[in-house]
Amino acid sequence: MDLFNVYPLFDIEPVKAEGSFIIDKNGQRYLDLYGGHAVISIGHSHPHYVATISSQLERIGFYSNSVQNPLQKELAKKLGEMSGMDEYSLFLCNSGAEANENALKLASFKTGKSKVIAFKNAFHGRTSGAVSVTDNPAIIAPINRRDDVVLLSFNKLEAVEQELSKGDTAAVIVEGIQGIGGIRLPETSFLTGLRELCTKYGTILILDEIQSGYGRSGKFFAFQHAGIKPDLVTMAKGMGNGFPIGGVLISPDFEAKFGMLGTTFGGNHLACAAAIAVLDVIKSQKLIQNASDIGSFLMDELVKFDQIKEVRGLGLMIGIEFEQEIAPIRKKLLFDKKIFTGVSGKHIIRLLPPLNLKKENATLFLQKFKEVLEEIK
Repeated sequence: MDLFNVYPLFDIEPVKAEGSFIIDKNGQRYLDLYGGHAVISIGHSHPHYVATISSQLERIGFYSNSVQNPLQKELAKKLGEMSGMDEYSLFLCNSGAEANENALKLASFKTGKSKVIAFKNAFHGRTSGAVSVTDNPAIIAPINRRDDVVLLSFNKLEAVEQELSKGDTAAVIVEGIQGIGGIRLPETSFLTGLRELCTKYGTILILDEIQSGYGRSGKFFAFQHAGIKPDLVTMAKGMGNGFPIGGVLISPDFEAKFGMLGTTFGGNHLACAAAIAVLDVIKSQKLIQNASDIGSFLMDELVKFDQIKEVRGLGLMIGIEFEQEIAPIRKKLLFDKKIFTGVSGKHIIRLLPPLNLKKENATLFLQKFKEVLEEIK
């Protein structure tokens, strides 16, 4: 049997990883500035993380979400403290798509409505519900388009109020920072305006922090730069540092009922152990501050490059936009300079490195990046 070939793969086979570096089967080291779509938050193979997961391996065989798992409560307590949102409740699942799917369900249950407002160039996941509020023609088949999803222009409040005033909208879903959409930041006035409008019209505000959460923006969640509190917050990627886990933070305005939501593997021992270890390391090593400091350093240096059209982002979620297509730049960075980066479309390089990226490694990237830009003139 062959694999269903839907991913283009580089001819690189990693066998080991440490911190911000990946080592392939030939012993070649690569600086990882992408972290698997913002998945690697505390660095590869962090010893505390590995030890914490290993301590739970014997519990794989008796997992069930119908019996007590004290790790779930420990995770909820630490997450509440670290995020500053301890009055919220936590629902655990397996991925960002599932987190968004469950958030949409909660919004519909709460309001009795089904219409959802989302924004152009957003990406919310690959389940049927998440796909329906995702503006990405590459993955959307017509059958997945719901008639009650309205896609609006990002940072445009007037159109949002026009829709909300009709009184039939369950939720507005927006990313804390658009990721696949090109590292585009919502204006502070846009987020505060969304909060006010959703409150005014009895609509649920969902913040998708699946890429931008867990300290990546220089705050625990990116929406916290705007000083608002959503009704629901979805998260995943950096939550488990590579182990599959997702979650929804649910405001006290929602009442839980047995059978309201469900999951088979959500909140299992290994996933909870991974997420707890991530929070421990973020706190002990002050990685949110490091993300802010190193991100500011990188962006301050990148704006000095004449070839770059625009640099945007917060913390260690950075988009570098060019007039020309960036495929040759990315290829040279990877195969000549041994540096992993990401892309958004044809003109934007994305940086989503581990939050413990050291300044010396950021400087190494800037040096190699400069060399590449000089070589392709």
